[in-house]
Amino acid sequence: MGQQVCMGAMMQCSFGVAPSSLVVLPTKKVMTSKMPAATIMDNVPMVNVLPFSMCTSLANPMVAAATAAALGVLTPMPCIPVTVAPWVPGSPTVLIGKTPALNASSKLMCNWAGVISITSPGQVTESIP
Repeated sequence: MGQQVCMGAMMQCSFGVAPSSLVVLPTKKVMTSKMPAATIMDNVPMVNVLPFSMCTSLANPMVAAATAAALGVLTPMPCIPVTVAPWVPGSPTVLIGKTPALNASSKLMCNWAGVISITSPGQVTESIP
């Protein structure tokens, strides 16, 4: 059993240099450990998924341009997540407003080749499959 993810969960991107916190808006009105519960659709950049400080992925056009300008020396640039697909796989047996709940083993793909994972679910009392 995995841990249910909620507002305040900590995330890390494979190309980010610092962790970030998941923002879950209380629109679904479902709480876990007194915090809004997350679903796989809590993937909106700059709303749910905040920047991871600096990005080191050469797939990111800003990083590629800065690295080219520095004659091939990897030059990190500010992280602006681009996440268009939902978290996968989520918990298909636990639904919040007809959407699978987000568990701590789910991953989110960034268009700049990063894999975003949950490092701390934000609570430790509720387990879901």
